Amino acid sequence: MKRTLSARWLLSAITGLAIASLAATAATADFVTQRMMTMEMANDLAQETVDACRAMVYQTSAVVVDRGGHPQAILRDTLAAPFTIQIAHDKARAVILSGVASSAFRESRDDIRMEMNHVDGVLVLDGALPVVVAGSMVGAVGVSGAPGGDLDEQCAQEALDALADRIEFVM
Repeated sequence: MKRTLSARWLLSAITGLAIASLAATAATADFVTQRMMTMEMANDLAQETVDACRAMVYQTSAVVVDRGGHPQAILRDTLAAPFTIQIAHDKARAVILSGVASSAFRESRDDIRMEMNHVDGVLVLDGALPVVVAGSMVGAVGVSGAPGGDLDEQCAQEALDALADRIEFVM
């Protein structure tokens, strides 16, 4: 008799766990987990970007945004023009909008570039790159102030390369 009760109890327990597991699986389908950049990483990325431009004798601003396009770190070098902050931010938001480097977005969608530049907070110019961790875009870095967007983008790439050990191996 004890054996039968134990078997029933075990079957009941297993069935209960299976139902709970199915409910949990269904519930998780309604929510997502997202990666986020820390303030420290955003600050380091902005600093590395400005430093890379300084090494080329350019005074720039770097704006690091999160995956929603909200600024996490803003850094303007001493002699960089104040409006470079807004330009860098708007370039970074173009990356958030498109999911690719702002230069790639400009090149691939030249047909809508002028219209996109009328969207408040988006500027489709070279000079911003996505920050990708373990296949997920966690934000973007935008740069403004070098004599050309290609040079702005080069500074951002050098910064990402300098921090690659902290970015590429995150699981």
